[in-house]
Amino acid sequence: MGIPYFDLFYLKIPSIVILPRERHEAHMALTIHYNQAVYLTSATNLQQLPADFGAEIAFIGRSNAGKSSALNAITNVKGLARTSSAPGRTQMINYFALNDTCRLVDLPGYGFAKVPTAVKARWQKTTADYLEHRKTLLGLILVMDVRHPLKELDQQMINWCMDFEVNVHILLTKADKLTPNAQNKALFAVQNALVKMKGVSVQLFSALKKTGVDEARKVLDAWFTNHPL
Repeated sequence: MGIPYFDLFYLKIPSIVILPRERHEAHMALTIHYNQAVYLTSATNLQQLPADFGAEIAFIGRSNAGKSSALNAITNVKGLARTSSAPGRTQMINYFALNDTCRLVDLPGYGFAKVPTAVKARWQKTTADYLEHRKTLLGLILVMDVRHPLKELDQQMINWCMDFEVNVHILLTKADKLTPNAQNKALFAVQNALVKMKGVSVQLFSALKKTGVDEARKVLDAWFTNHPL
């Protein structure tokens, strides 16, 4: 299956076989305490990233989907990831350490960010480089507004992850904006659209009401604890 070309992410069709991500012999046997998350560093290019060892899970999504709020809710650390009423404020790759080997990563949002074209192009290139080359990336938490799921760029990201065998867990955020019946309809529609895709899961989520926080943590736990380090 060919790798699609993404105008957004500058991902080109590779001419070589993509090998499985680097594996190590030891397995993790630890408990993740998300409320102990602390800011580690920020980077504008791959050279500034922490050493590529251990394990990390990245959060990505459209600029107005509530990505930073989801990170803060999952960790239960107020203000850990910067939030703003103006979409697109995450302008770098931001790292948060959970322990010596496990990290959460806040990637720049895509879509509606009202920023200069040159700045947006730099974000896109940095994000593409990270997703394509980071060996310790276990999976992506893809954040979508439950009222506007599976936009074109969201689907491009899912397709890219499928081609590179990267796990994806979708948070349908802002679920509190819908009635319970509408929430379930939206969840079913997304599940049905992705039913043939392996390695993709989806859930409802509300940072405001803390709906789905435990479910999201269980997914992160599974990725962290089941991955050879």
